[in-house]
Amino acid sequence: MASKSSQFLRSHGYDLLLGSIAAFYVFAVPYTKVEESFNIQAMHDILYHRHRLENYDHLEFPGVVPRTFIGALIVSVLASPIMGVINLLRLSKIYALIAGVRLALGCVVLSTLRFFRVQVRHKFGHQVEAFFVILTALQFHLLFYCTRPLPNILALAVANMAYAYWLRGNFYKALNCLIFATIVFRCDMLLLLCPLALELLLTKSISLCKAIKYCIGPTVLSIGFTIMVDSIMWKKILWPEFEVFWFNSVLNRSSEWGTHSFHWYFTSALPRSLLAAYPLFLLGVLIDRRVLIFVLPVFSFILLYSKLPHKELRFIISSVPMLNLSAAVAANRIYNNRKKTLWKFLNLIMLGLFFIRLDGHFICCHKYVLHPNILFFLCSLGCTLVFFLASYDNYPSGNALKDLHQIGHLNNTDELWVHIDTFSAMNGISRFCENDSPWRYSKEEGIPLEEFFRRNFTYLVSEQLDVDGFKCLQHASGFSRVRLQSSLPPIILVENQHHSPCLVAFFTHYRVLTFNISFQVKEPKLYIHGNTKIKDIMQINWAGCS
Repeated sequence: MASKSSQFLRSHGYDLLLGSIAAFYVFAVPYTKVEESFNIQAMHDILYHRHRLENYDHLEFPGVVPRTFIGALIVSVLASPIMGVINLLRLSKIYALIAGVRLALGCVVLSTLRFFRVQVRHKFGHQVEAFFVILTALQFHLLFYCTRPLPNILALAVANMAYAYWLRGNFYKALNCLIFATIVFRCDMLLLLCPLALELLLTKSISLCKAIKYCIGPTVLSIGFTIMVDSIMWKKILWPEFEVFWFNSVLNRSSEWGTHSFHWYFTSALPRSLLAAYPLFLLGVLIDRRVLIFVLPVFSFILLYSKLPHKELRFIISSVPMLNLSAAVAANRIYNNRKKTLWKFLNLIMLGLFFIRLDGHFICCHKYVLHPNILFFLCSLGCTLVFFLASYDNYPSGNALKDLHQIGHLNNTDELWVHIDTFSAMNGISRFCENDSPWRYSKEEGIPLEEFFRRNFTYLVSEQLDVDGFKCLQHASGFSRVRLQSSLPPIILVENQHHSPCLVAFFTHYRVLTFNISFQVKEPKLYIHGNTKIKDIMQINWAGCS
C-alpha cells in the first residue's frame, strides 16, 4: 500500500499541489467579474436552459462584441455529471459554479499544463520540472486565473498543448493548436502563431509547402466549426473572433476601456505575474542556448501586443508557462552550481537582489539578506498573499447578494423582486448567484432613480447610496488599494474591515529590509436597499449603511 501511494505521489504529486492551490482560490473567491460574464452566463444557460435558446442571457445582453460558445459547450459537457449530483441533492446554483463549471475548467487547463510539464521533464530533466512547479505554485495569477472562464484562459489551455508539441518536436501540431486558438478563442494568438511559424521556417524545422499542406485543413475546419456553432447560438451568420479582431485591432475601439504605455507589460504585468521568475527567466535565456529558441517567439508575442494601447495582464497569460520554463532552467543551473564561488555569488545576486513591482513602485531587496533562499520564497509568497487578499475583497456584489438571500427572505410574499444595477452585475453577480422562487431578478438598464419606487421592486442592489422610496439596509465593502512603504522593524501588518489583523513577520533574528504593506479600510462599493412600503423588511435586523 505504501509503495502504491508513493508511486501515485511521484506520478501525480505535482498535479495535486497545483490543483489544490487552484481549488483553494475557487472556494475562497467563487464569484466572477464582467470580463468572465459571457462564458459564465453561457455555461449557466447551457446547463439549465439547454436547447431553449430564447431564454439565453446573451440574446438580451449581447455585450460589446460577440464571443464563441465552443469553450462554454466543452466545459458544460465536462461539468454535466457533477451537475446531475448537484440537482439530485437540490443544492443552490452557486455549487454548480464552484464544483461544476470552475473546477471543470481548472481541470482542463491544468491537464494541458501537465502535458507541457511532462515534455519539460523529457527535454530538460526532473530537476527543471521540479523548479517549474515550484515557481508556478508560488505565483498568484496563473493558478488564480486558470479556473476563470475567460477567452484568454481557453486560449491558454490550447497554447499549453502547442508548447508541449513544440518541445516534443511535433511542429505542425503546435502550429495547428495555435491556429485553432486564434480562430476560435482569441484572435490575438495570431501574434504568437506568426513569430513561432517564422522561427520554425528560418531554422528549417518546417518547410513552407508542408506547413501549408498540414495547416490548411485545420484552418478551414476551425473556421467552419466556429461559424456553424456560433451562428446557431447567436441566430445569425457569425464568426465571433473575426468581429473581435475588427473591433480591437482595425477600429482600435478597445482603447475606450483604458490605455497603458508601451512598456507596461514588461514593467508591471510580467513582474506581477512571474514574481521571482522574472529575473530568472532573463538569466535562463543567457545560460542555456536551448531556451532562447523557445522564449524568442513568446517574447515577440508580448512585444507585438505592446503596440495595442489597451493592456491587461490576462492578455499575455499564455506567455507565463514558457517564461517559467526559462526561469526553471536558470534556477536549476544556480542550484547545481551553488558551491562554486562564481555561482554562489550569482545565487546571492539573483535570489537576494531582485525587484518586485506592486502598485507602481519598485522595491529592491539587497545586501541585508543573509539567507537568500529564504528571501526568495518569502518575497514570492508575500506578494501572492497580497494579491490574494486584494482579489478576495474584489467581488462585493456577489457577497451582497449572498447576504440578501440569507437575511432578506420574507414568508408572506409570493415574489421577491431584486433589481441589480450595472455596477453590481459587473462585480460579482452572475446567473449562478441567483436563487429559485420566490426570488426574481431584473438587470434592466437605464432606469431613472425616481422610477424605482413606481416599479415595485422589493430590493435593490445598487451603487447608489440614496434611492427615493427605498431605505438603505446594508452596504457591501470592497478592496480599495495597497500601500507600500519600506520600514523597520521587519513586520508586515495587514488589516481591513472584515478580517482580523494578519501579522506576517520575517525572521526577526535576520537583518532584513522589509515592507510595511497596509490595506486601507475597505470602502463601501454598493448598497442593499429595501422598499419602504414593505413593513416586514424594516423589521429585519440589518447591518445598516453607516
